Order: sequence, then C-alpha cells, then structure tokens
Amino acid sequence: MARKSLLMLAVLGIVAPLSATMPFVKKAQAAGFTEVKNCKSCHEAAMPKKGDKMEFNDMGKFLMAEKAKRKAAEVDVAWLKDYKAKK
Repeated sequence: MARKSLLMLAVLGIVAPLSATMPFVKKAQAAGFTEVKNCKSCHEAAMPKKGDKMEFNDMGKFLMAEKAKRKAAEVDVAWLKDYKAKK
C-alpha cells in the first residue's frame, strides 16, 4: 500500500508541472498554430516550473508584451496571428 502511495505522489509530481502550460500548447495547436510544439515554443526552459523565474524566447516575449499591452489576466494564444518570427 505504501508503495502505491509513493508511486502516485511521484506521478503527480511529474504531471503537475506539465498541467500549467500544456493547455496553452493544445489551444495554440487547435487554433492552427502548428509551430507551437511544446513549452520551448515560448519558454527557454524545456519544463518551466511554477515559481521559477520565467525566461522567454522571442515568441514568449511577444505574448507577454501583448498581455501587458492589453492588460489581460492571462495570455491568449490567438494573439499569435500577429507574431512575426525573427529570422
């Protein structure tokens, strides 16, 4: 019984950080933004954790700037329609 509990805690420890950003990836892909493949589409870290200092790449910086400009509570992946990737 204790083994099952430990296994469940380990699984939750792995899955919980994923749940914070994966909905954005799924929303972006559903909206047709196929270049969004995973967390690294916007973040520098492969698996950013809640509470860590967030470091963003160009796409992430664009979305954060849009969030501030629009005074939004959270990022809206629909804003990616205005994103122009740097070459």
